[in-house]
Amino acid sequence: MSHIQKDHSPPASFRILDLFAGPGGLDVAAEVLGHQVTGIEWDADACATRRAAGMDTFQGDVREYSAALFPLAQVLTGGPPCQTFTVAGNGAGRRALDKVIEYIDCLHNAVRPETGRDWKQILETWVGICDSLKARELEAKEVKAEKREIEEIRAAKRKAIKSRLRQLGNSDDEVKNFLKKLKAPQDLDDFSDNEIKDLLEQFGDLNNQLDKLKDKLEELGDERTGLVLQPLWWVIERSKHPDLKPYEAVVLEQVPAVMRVWEEYAKVLETLGYRTMTQLMHTEAFGVPQTRRRAVLMARLDPTAPLINGRPIRLPEVPETHERYQPGRLSTRQPKAGHAAPLPLGAPTDGWISMEKALKRAQPDLPARPAFTVISNYGTGGVPEARGRRDHDAPSATITGKVSRNRVVHKGTDKNLNAPLDRFSDAEAGVLQTFPVAYPWSGKDIPQQIGNAVPPRLALHVLRHVLEPELSNGEAKDRLEQTLAKLEGWRPEKLVEIRKHGDWKGHPLTGR
Repeated sequence: MSHIQKDHSPPASFRILDLFAGPGGLDVAAEVLGHQVTGIEWDADACATRRAAGMDTFQGDVREYSAALFPLAQVLTGGPPCQTFTVAGNGAGRRALDKVIEYIDCLHNAVRPETGRDWKQILETWVGICDSLKARELEAKEVKAEKREIEEIRAAKRKAIKSRLRQLGNSDDEVKNFLKKLKAPQDLDDFSDNEIKDLLEQFGDLNNQLDKLKDKLEELGDERTGLVLQPLWWVIERSKHPDLKPYEAVVLEQVPAVMRVWEEYAKVLETLGYRTMTQLMHTEAFGVPQTRRRAVLMARLDPTAPLINGRPIRLPEVPETHERYQPGRLSTRQPKAGHAAPLPLGAPTDGWISMEKALKRAQPDLPARPAFTVISNYGTGGVPEARGRRDHDAPSATITGKVSRNRVVHKGTDKNLNAPLDRFSDAEAGVLQTFPVAYPWSGKDIPQQIGNAVPPRLALHVLRHVLEPELSNGEAKDRLEQTLAKLEGWRPEKLVEIRKHGDWKGHPLTGR
């Protein structure tokens, strides 16, 4: 028997404030769910896209705003730009991450009920953190200036090495190949020419200095270190300011390396009366035709939630609806001749969605393509020349800001498709990120906007899960099917003018 969709009363609509809103990935998902969204975004190009898409927007640095300016917002969302917080190498990224955790712990101590701190004292803690961040930012500027000077000296040494090698009779190809290997350790005993040996030694010393400065910069962080703390402070301000009410829900997302930050966030939010969940989400497992992982923090206000081991009972995870992609294997959920094997209880019911299927759905707005292979602009396994490859019947690799540089060739060959099919268009890249095909990309560097965006389909799953927990499994399934259809068919209705700081009059979140 086929599944019959039922009409249910629409769930409650929320007023959402989206920090670091980008071109509107979360916003378009929220819109088809029936919520009202206002974004704060500093990038002019992303704001141009938001204007064309009709997304309500304040343009500017999030740090110039505050939670108190939008007292009627009920839900806080966002994806603050973060450092990669790498844990490989010599540990500079780990130390930068530890510093962020130290700041979060400081804020946590300030809001613990047992400390008895009032709003003024909590605010003083935040001001102290901001002063510390500013001092680190100024030190980072000085280190960057020193780094630029050494890079200029190194460039001159490299030029001198090139000139000397030619004087010694090396061919252009020999010189080129040698210069490619300059970053690798050199065996100075292989050179009888003292001038070359001296230049190489100096070049190696400069490389060592640059490595130390890079480590220092990574450890100091930059303005992004402060930005990753902003959503937490906004939640604290709404929870602790005597004239404000707490947000009803919080949803934050970023790259997997930020998961530890979200886990520390969760502890603070639980102290403030929220139930939380942190989840590493594989986008293809939610119907996104792309393999990408996102670290997501979800929270719902529930001060009376029962405690387990001293912590509020956690929110459930967002259930996966599609199979995870495994390279080199067809989906086990794809239709087969005969009867399909029964699925394990609770297993995703659908196979992952391929690039081919996603692009065909958007026809006739997108051109038809023959079987193809995408050759990534990036290398794999640490080898720049070994470009990653994905065939049309698999999900795309992660869509990045360099998506327009990926080659699209005839499947199983290195022969480009005829132009313009030899590259993905902006509309195609947007569809692979699950934006509607009609999304009005505007401004400059559109591939970067697309690559930085939240996949709307993933955002839709998360928002529905957090904001509509009262729905039964059947109701939730119907709701997803209906809103996913709306998302694919979405089209912009009208332009909206971008607001600036101070343009509060008549805005639905300001109450002015």
